[in-house]
Amino acid sequence: MSQVVNAGFPLLTATAAVPALGAVATAAVPAARRTAAKWLALAFSLATLALALVVLVRFEPGGEQYQMAESHAWIADFGVRYELGVDGIAVALIALTALLIPFIILAGWHDADPLAGSDSGSDAGRSYSWRPTQGFFALILMVEAMVVISFEATDVFLFYVFFEAMLIPMYFLIGGFGDRAAPAQFAAGAAGGGDEAAATQRSYAAVKFLLYNLAGGLIMLAAVIGLYAVTADDLGQGTFSLQQIVQARASGDLDLATGTERLLFLGFFFAFAVKAPLWPLHTWLPNAMGESTAPVAVLITAVVDKVGTFAMLRFCLQLFPEASKWATPAILVLSLISIVYGALLAVGQRDIKRLVAYASISHFGFIILGIFAMTTQGQGGATLYMVNHGISTAALMLVAGFLISRRGSRLIADYGGVQKVAPVLAGTFLIGGLATLSLPGLAPFVSEFLVLVGTFSRYPVIGIIATFGIVLAALYVLVLYQRTMTGPVKDEVRHMPDLRIRELVVVAPLIALLLFLGVYPKPLTDIVNPAVDHTLSVVDRHDPKPDVEPVRETEAAK
Repeated sequence: MSQVVNAGFPLLTATAAVPALGAVATAAVPAARRTAAKWLALAFSLATLALALVVLVRFEPGGEQYQMAESHAWIADFGVRYELGVDGIAVALIALTALLIPFIILAGWHDADPLAGSDSGSDAGRSYSWRPTQGFFALILMVEAMVVISFEATDVFLFYVFFEAMLIPMYFLIGGFGDRAAPAQFAAGAAGGGDEAAATQRSYAAVKFLLYNLAGGLIMLAAVIGLYAVTADDLGQGTFSLQQIVQARASGDLDLATGTERLLFLGFFFAFAVKAPLWPLHTWLPNAMGESTAPVAVLITAVVDKVGTFAMLRFCLQLFPEASKWATPAILVLSLISIVYGALLAVGQRDIKRLVAYASISHFGFIILGIFAMTTQGQGGATLYMVNHGISTAALMLVAGFLISRRGSRLIADYGGVQKVAPVLAGTFLIGGLATLSLPGLAPFVSEFLVLVGTFSRYPVIGIIATFGIVLAALYVLVLYQRTMTGPVKDEVRHMPDLRIRELVVVAPLIALLLFLGVYPKPLTDIVNPAVDHTLSVVDRHDPKPDVEPVRETEAAK
């Protein structure tokens, strides 16, 4: 459990600091230079990706548990330190985050341009609308910085600060830069009333997102303070260091009372379950994704929400191993409900983006199911699922965003025959959809298979019921494709253009990754499996032995 503090270049700090500096630099670009702001934001996101790749290359799967560590005094009187370190799970999620942000920026290249009628004349004489381009891209980079440092933090208080702080830029991205396509309930309404109603819906979605996550964060704050008080009583000095607390528990120096440990666990888990999101704390997600632009919707579900499931592995299981085992049956049931409930609601959706949102709720149910199955296959599959879900959801949602921007509607019923007029768009949409339903040969299949195998080995009934999520996923994805892409060509899509070069640059690498990790996931499993083994050892859980009698040699064979 030891870590070696890096005395050289602070690589982890740089990986989080570069997008933060990029956010400041992008926001400072003059209003008339919005194209320059876009390129600057893209450059900083690519620089962050380069640093993330250096972290990935330098990480040694068989080495120390937390590598490239940094530790500095921060608020010494309260035992708060600036402590960073990455294990295999964190490295994989940092790489995912850094990979997706450039594609999110490219996909949203025109999402914050001034609205029609807000420009006049040349750049120098333009009157800009309330949608500042610089602000949009600066907020995306700021979210990236906060997510990255959340994956790196090994001090509980440091993690909490950025876990909560990321809500602020996300609030403005949802409420201030919402989707310009008409929401389903206003698609056929009058233009003026529809615009006002759409703005109201965006505001509602942003406030709901903020309130749900703030409520979870406040409960977690109480648990963080409680954890500090307990460590102060037992160790003589309060600490927020994850490693110090885990080591003290292993040595017997820190002995939490059963009731205290369970309450602290519930405080942490509630916040992470809201962020994840887990049923019944999920209701903010369809609103937030539905009212956001497609790139921001990807930022929510493929990047930000992963902090919740990651934190369950890093903090819930390692800080409170006994309470985690105590809560496992209830959490498995909630995960199962999320899987089936999310898939069923996805089947009945009329709005493309809300369909993807409910599908994500189902997928997060699989991730949490794998985490709390507490088997190597289950937790390894859950970690892979975090990465693969991020890639597959990004591919599907971004292509859906390109589709919606052409038609101006999110209603499934407003499409038909798209594959005849835009075959490349339809083809990439199909691949993203097939990845979402975990088709063999695409990356999510490996993850889902491992989660189900790991769950079935310990909880066979729950594993069997969870497979219904796969059947329902095939239903909502194939029905979505049939209704939008096949059949007679509707007049409104007859002149729809196919994917442009910028859009192909966004989608093609994601599809290539889905194919590569679908047939060869070993590079990823080699990185995450040692971290999974360590987590299970802290919780003192071992894979169940096969319920099969060993084959004994007969006397004749001897």
